[in-house]
Amino acid sequence: MTKVTVYSRNNCMQCKMTKRFLTEHHVDFIEHNINDDPQYVDYLKDQGFQSLPVIETADTKFSGFRPDQLQKLAI
Repeated sequence: MTKVTVYSRNNCMQCKMTKRFLTEHHVDFIEHNINDDPQYVDYLKDQGFQSLPVIETADTKFSGFRPDQLQKLAI
């Protein structure tokens, strides 16, 4: 199964929706919350992201609640 990493923050509705989607579709993921782990902020900025959530796999990276992209991870 593909390793999925979700970068999130507190009080982020799109982050909550993304994590709920992945959980409901039985996709295991690792979460890095930037409120708890602020060292990831610079990494995400270096990758060109300015908003959360950011979803990262070996093959792809995207931000926001994107059911079309998330569905591909659930297959």
